[in-house]
Amino acid sequence: MGNKQGTESRSAHRPQSAGAQQSNRSSLPFSRMGNSNTVRKHVDMAAKTGACQLTKLGLEEVPPELSSIAANLRTLDLSENRIGRLPATISQFGLLKSLQLSFNSLRNLPDEIGDLARLETLVLTGNQLSGLPETLAKIKTLTTLTASRNQFVVFPTVVYSLRRLDVLDLSANKITSIPDGINQIQAIEMNLNQNQIAVLSEDISNCPRLKVLRLEENCLEKKMISPRLLMESQIALLTIDGNLFPAKDFPHFDGYDEYQERYTATKKKMG
Repeated sequence: MGNKQGTESRSAHRPQSAGAQQSNRSSLPFSRMGNSNTVRKHVDMAAKTGACQLTKLGLEEVPPELSSIAANLRTLDLSENRIGRLPATISQFGLLKSLQLSFNSLRNLPDEIGDLARLETLVLTGNQLSGLPETLAKIKTLTTLTASRNQFVVFPTVVYSLRRLDVLDLSANKITSIPDGINQIQAIEMNLNQNQIAVLSEDISNCPRLKVLRLEENCLEKKMISPRLLMESQIALLTIDGNLFPAKDFPHFDGYDEYQERYTATKKKMG
């Protein structure tokens, strides 16, 4: 028994072989050194191309190495990491046209994001955002804003100031109403599926460019789909399945014929 215990004790303290150590390392999450080397390789390549993709690396912060190419970067994709904060130094990326931050842990955006004067596409899907900074209105070039699968309860009216906005996606949030003043928005397509919308302002009928409005799986009653929306708006595609009235009733709504004419004409144009 004594010899056995002694053998076990010596075995417990015996250094692992190089092969065993390598095996253990391979079973661990991507190491800090491995991440650093990978980031550096991508940064070096981005210095030549102007595009940097750093997805699925387990990053918890925006790599400081990016600052060395900030002045030349046009596309930055940091999706599917664990980034909880976007630093104020994001303002250094003055030529950035596309910023993708999907599936991270962001709870807010810094005011400095408004300094991205050439940004055209901002993708924020799958974070924990409940609002957008007012400084976003400074970005006069933004055409696509995607913030689905977040924690919005109140519709972010700062988007009214985005005069070149074509596509707004706020699907799969917790928004409860579309407020008066929505007619100020310039979007051509607006996706509000899978929210908790029970109130839809009649101002939606006066959106000057809105062609596609998606309202599936919300809490709308039939009375919220006003005749004005169907008769007078520019909307040529309105999706409303999964609300508090049967979808089969839609063709019987006041104004449906006028809506159907727009829908058919648009479909013909698209071939």
